[in-house]
Amino acid sequence: MTAVLFVVSEEGYWGEECIDPLQTLSDAGADIDIATPSGSKAVVDDRSIDPENVGEETAERVREAHENDQRLQNPMPVANADSDMYDAVVFPGGHGTEWDVNQDSHARRLLRNAVEDENGKALVVCHAVGLLAFTRDSNGEFLVEGRDVTGFPNEWEEEIVDDHDRMPDGRKLPYWVEDEVKAAGGNWDAELGSDTSVRVDGDLLTARGPESSHAAATTLLEVLGVK
Repeated sequence: MTAVLFVVSEEGYWGEECIDPLQTLSDAGADIDIATPSGSKAVVDDRSIDPENVGEETAERVREAHENDQRLQNPMPVANADSDMYDAVVFPGGHGTEWDVNQDSHARRLLRNAVEDENGKALVVCHAVGLLAFTRDSNGEFLVEGRDVTGFPNEWEEEIVDDHDRMPDGRKLPYWVEDEVKAAGGNWDAELGSDTSVRVDGDLLTARGPESSHAAATTLLEVLGVK
């Protein structure tokens, strides 16, 4: 059976980016575990369960899963997770990842090992792509250097934060994903002319945002050879 680990934010994950891949992979027969930085329950970004933002159907689907999926209710600490136990590691996005997952040394270890292991795969979505800007490979170089990636673009960020990079909830955004990943040597293309954006570079898969979540999950299944 295919085993997949999800590393989810406690500071605010974007609902669709976690729940759609979680349910898509589950429906395909994958065995899924959940980890969060401290082992506390993941926190969903309220904007991603607001019907006015995402539609009633998506809001209800995410809310129901967030409240009732037992895997999300009982996560393990990221430090306890071993990438060798999984065929893939998935990092859902959301602005919250900038404050916890992307800064977590154990999350960086999981990403590095998943990409470097010949049997592993990693899927990184939206703001979680910022994790690539802080992850080094086994030789001490940036893992993303020279790799083709997509993620949450500056053009979209400009529509969310104010002139002082403050979020609608007042938090100061610590960095912009596109800027940091480019600075680390990533070949960035968010494919803004396309409805969805999923890029595959070896064992690293990246996805742009919520609307790419399902395509990202199905692409991961294809790469894993799961029908």
